[in-house]
Amino acid sequence: MLSRVANSIYWMCRYIERAENVARFISVNLNLLLDLPSEGGKHWEPLVLITGDQEYFEEQYRQYTKEAVISFLTFDRRYFNSIVSCLAAARENARSIREIISSEMWEHLNTFYLEMADPRYHPMALQDPHKFFRIIQMRSHLFTGLMDSTMSHGEAWNFARMGMMLERADKTSRILDVKYFMLLPQADLVNTPIDNIQWTAVLKSASAFEMYRKEHHLITPRMVASFLVFDTHFPRSIRHCVNKAQVCLERIMNGAAGGAINPAEKLLGRLKADLEYTDIDDVIKQGMHEYLDNLQTRLNRIDTAVGTTFFNIKPLVSAASGQQ
Repeated sequence: MLSRVANSIYWMCRYIERAENVARFISVNLNLLLDLPSEGGKHWEPLVLITGDQEYFEEQYRQYTKEAVISFLTFDRRYFNSIVSCLAAARENARSIREIISSEMWEHLNTFYLEMADPRYHPMALQDPHKFFRIIQMRSHLFTGLMDSTMSHGEAWNFARMGMMLERADKTSRILDVKYFMLLPQADLVNTPIDNIQWTAVLKSASAFEMYRKEHHLITPRMVASFLVFDTHFPRSIRHCVNKAQVCLERIMNGAAGGAINPAEKLLGRLKADLEYTDIDDVIKQGMHEYLDNLQTRLNRIDTAVGTTFFNIKPLVSAASGQQ
């Protein structure tokens, strides 16, 4: 497979997953506000903090209002991680590899982008945001389903799945990090009803609420963090995503004998091993924020290694900084 093709399909799926996650964050935050007292932009600022791009937001907007944050995360074409920008990038990548993906995938993604880019849809994001962001989530799920059911599960599919899993692991770590480090500055709110509501919102942000409750009766910070980081079966836990990404990478390498032979395999294998032999007590002892911050850095390094190994692309920024 040409490195250009592999790069396009890898990033096509990362951008789709990123757009879906942004829509999920906003949707859950809207539901969260129904249960919490109104405090200006306090409950909207964390959505920007999750992205790591608060400095750019503050350059373009004055306050963390509902209108400003939704506009920034959804329609701002100047911001490369907004939903519309992600869909535009995904569509452009898909357009360049139409001979690789199925016609159903291309038609759906093209329609998806054109709808979100249509100015007539923009008022709906503020007038009926629950419906609007639910549509985005469902369209993203449909794209994933089309990819799994209409595309051969060969090399190209494995690049797509690997990109999707790495993006998903990164986003799960970010929502957990923001809750631990930034959402509750007042220590006296810990274990209060407000704290429980926010931890429920964290689970819903990862579509994990129902699956969590099947295994655990109580919502506690320790168990929620353990579930989202270390659960082996839940498809959005960090450990599960890393495991699936490594399986895809092994298939791309055709199970080459002799162990890891390139930087991407080595970095991903080490992260998988660390997740297998670490538990929530080790994380709490180290510090949740410090652990998740290091995890995000390692995921960025894996992404950089994938780019240099398979796509012959050198990063423009340090692998330790932000989203690329």
